[in-house]
Amino acid sequence: MARGPRYKVPFRRRREGLTNYYKRRKYILSGKPRLVIRKTLNHMIVQVIAAKPEGDITLVSAHTRELVRDFGWKANCGNTPAAYLAGLLAGYKALLKGIKEAIIDIGLHRPIKGSRVFAALKGALDAGLHVPHSEEILPDEDRVRGVHIAEYARMLAEKDPERYRRQFSKYLENGLRPEDLPKHFEEVLSRIKEKYEKLLAERGIVVAAEETQK
Repeated sequence: MARGPRYKVPFRRRREGLTNYYKRRKYILSGKPRLVIRKTLNHMIVQVIAAKPEGDITLVSAHTRELVRDFGWKANCGNTPAAYLAGLLAGYKALLKGIKEAIIDIGLHRPIKGSRVFAALKGALDAGLHVPHSEEILPDEDRVRGVHIAEYARMLAEKDPERYRRQFSKYLENGLRPEDLPKHFEEVLSRIKEKYEKLLAERGIVVAAEETQK
């Protein structure tokens, strides 16, 4: 509803709560590509995007479906370990495209310490992508590996077996005991590193020790 002769109607995406144009202006003025991290209920999407006059251009994209299709991931695709692995994939793909740095764009997601979006950021950092950040926002190694999920599953299996089977039905259908998630994570992590580090070596792309940010 208009509130006077000088009232200006906000952009549609601002009215719908989809875009923060103040942040977007800051991103564009930086002149750097954005590491765009988005989450859904069951998946994580990590992209490197460049802003152009004609619109955003996606330079690199990684989706947690790739973990299942290409690397044998058997756990949930929307949890913290999957978010980390998606970020790692995006980071490696960015390096293969010659992209070495970006700024993080989490959209309208709340910046909660240790959350899935920052697990994805940690994955990109560990791949060698340089992204300005504060170390304190990143999840710790145990959370990235899914130790918290394994411990909860172990407790639930002892106290409420029926709920355990119901809550982790997809894990069990895929042949993975949730208690073994950290081990499974390491196996998938090794497959990803083996593939992409080989590709980087073949193309003569060397990631300096300080760029790995480990």
